[in-house]
Amino acid sequence: MTRNRFEAGAERYARFRPSYPPELAAHLAEAARRSVAASGSADDAELCALDVGCGTGQLTRGLAEHFTRVIGADPSADQLSRATAHPRITYVRAPAEALPAADASVHLVAAAQAAHWFDLDAFYSEVRRVAAPHAVLALVSYGVIETPPEFAPMFDRFYTEGIGPFWPPERRHVDAGYATLAFPFPELPMSDLAIVRDLALDDFLGYVSTWTAVHAAAEAGRDDVFAAFAADLRALWGDPARRHTFRWPLRGRLGRV
Repeated sequence: MTRNRFEAGAERYARFRPSYPPELAAHLAEAARRSVAASGSADDAELCALDVGCGTGQLTRGLAEHFTRVIGADPSADQLSRATAHPRITYVRAPAEALPAADASVHLVAAAQAAHWFDLDAFYSEVRRVAAPHAVLALVSYGVIETPPEFAPMFDRFYTEGIGPFWPPERRHVDAGYATLAFPFPELPMSDLAIVRDLALDDFLGYVSTWTAVHAAAEAGRDDVFAAFAADLRALWGDPARRHTFRWPLRGRLGRV
């Protein structure tokens, strides 16, 4: 990452960014088990996962339910300070381009909602270094949130027209479900999963406030873009305590190193 866009604001990130469904960690763990079993290089008691760009541990915690050892790596000390401790997890401050793992020691390398920020050539070189025989690499992304129909027109205008000009160029990879990222590994099938949450008004606005585009707009002196959206949404939402169902489709790339 040429600039760490997440060095500040970890409290809001930890509070409002959605955690991944348990099915995702289970799917990635099963893919790793099947792949390394074919190589005969490890048994289930020895499996290690590395979560790169782990942030506050949204995926890391789930992986700890399936792996004996999990390393959560992130360049932001602020993000890591908010990560939940777990006896199987070791959090390390490190960038994607210098992974904190020994050669041939990791059976799953995962990056959730982070790979579009990496120097991919340097990252893939590190993945090849730390990967055990037949290890699995997973680049996971959640795309644009799917809102209830009554909010969709307003949200779509805000996403494309209001805040749209402030998205960094890397956002296009998220919108494409990482299909536009180079991925020089034999690909494996990835399950069709989604994050589904029932959110009150402040929860939803809190999530939107963590977007890099919202931060960029604020830095440009355009706090009014988000403020106007929030005001319009409050008028449409009704009782702010009422919860509505939102869905983030999970996409990405899964492959054998």
